[in-house]
Amino acid sequence: MQHTSNSVEETASIARGLLDTLKQKENNALIIGLSGELGAGKTTFMKAFADALGIEETIQSPTFVIMKSYKLQAKSFKLLFHIDAYRLDSGEDLLKLGWKEIVEDKDNIICIEWPERVLDVLTPDIMIRFEHGKEGENQRKISIT
Repeated sequence: MQHTSNSVEETASIARGLLDTLKQKENNALIIGLSGELGAGKTTFMKAFADALGIEETIQSPTFVIMKSYKLQAKSFKLLFHIDAYRLDSGEDLLKLGWKEIVEDKDNIICIEWPERVLDVLTPDIMIRFEHGKEGENQRKISIT
């Protein structure tokens, strides 16, 4: 699915639309990969996604802490994990953060920025690719597969 966003509000609408389609998996966590160059909109999307899940905390990219978790009030999911793999060298680093336990819990949603850095230990269920658009500095192309 291809989207074009011309504003933060349009990106938030796309994030809410994705949330409406998500279903809990039977055996493990739902993994969403957020891929794209620096400044392409990954964290902006993540903020809107978290807001749609009812998270009131300020969402920032966990570049230096690598991972943050948030309790959810949603019916299906209990925790949202936001991971920034930019500083990781491989999936081995992700395993050290308790990845196996996190991914084995079907009540978790995991959103991971820079998933391509750790594809040796994960396969996203949903991949979202962000690209800068050609029609102004705020335009983004958002591809969801």
